[in-house]
Amino acid sequence: MTEQQIIEWLLEGDVAIQYQVWRDVLGVEKKDLQERIAIEGWGHLFLSKRKPDGHWGDRFYQPKWTSTHYTLLDLRNLNLPPENEMVRETIASVLQNNKAEDGGVLLGLSTAQHSDVCVNGMFLNYASYFKMSENKLQSIIDSILSEIMSDGGFNCRSTRSGARHSSLHTTLSVLEGFTGFQKAGFSYRKDEIAESIKTGVEFILMHRLFLSDRTGQIIDKNFLNLPYPCRWRYDILRAMDYFQYSGVKWDNRMTDALDCLNQKQNKDGTWNIQAAPAGQVHFVMEKAGKPGKWNTLRMLRVKKYFEVK
Repeated sequence: MTEQQIIEWLLEGDVAIQYQVWRDVLGVEKKDLQERIAIEGWGHLFLSKRKPDGHWGDRFYQPKWTSTHYTLLDLRNLNLPPENEMVRETIASVLQNNKAEDGGVLLGLSTAQHSDVCVNGMFLNYASYFKMSENKLQSIIDSILSEIMSDGGFNCRSTRSGARHSSLHTTLSVLEGFTGFQKAGFSYRKDEIAESIKTGVEFILMHRLFLSDRTGQIIDKNFLNLPYPCRWRYDILRAMDYFQYSGVKWDNRMTDALDCLNQKQNKDGTWNIQAAPAGQVHFVMEKAGKPGKWNTLRMLRVKKYFEVK
């Protein structure tokens, strides 16, 4: 397919895909399309699963992929209108009832009162997007910043098992949260957040997105798979999509990852959804092993931003 045919194929997809294609690939903001995400397609399906108590699944983090937490992350990534009152009501409830002693978000009913920095990053991402008040998010910022590691990144295992090296999974989740907080126009601890974004991006680039900084070997072959939704899992397309979203300038250390992504392009110009995480989900947006509109859209906007073939 030509690029125009690929765009036409994408515009046959869910309204959330249509909205992001118009905005990110064609450069046209269509608010009418965004409004429809709440009332049709995937967005409406997610919202319809919400229970009378305001949660999805059993509670905030259980069961894993159908929980409130990951459903809110999915809705944020669909670009549901940020003023949606149902979602804002649920996030406000979590902020009121799920705070850990360290100021982060408590995952469940456990007596452990230390939050998870990876989940805090994801929570900050969607809470900022859905326009929660800045003062309600300050303790989460404090909790995350208290866990920055000496190599500039983050690792949710640092407080659980004493990890001393940052994790690409956790670092990217935190970067997405911090950037969402910035884009919301918030100023709390802004200089420290900006510095943390700088060191976190450098941590990813130091690894050329997927290679050991010590041996040069692939850290984890799963980093080269392209799932969607990504949830907490790191992969090179998610990292490149974050770079374009946050305005990171081209760095030659991105070359290996971009070459790998280009090699995954199908002959018809699309990219497959390559993997699906195990576990119950609300519904399947796109089947693994088939050309995926999400991955094709994300690749097109990465290529457009970095002006690469």
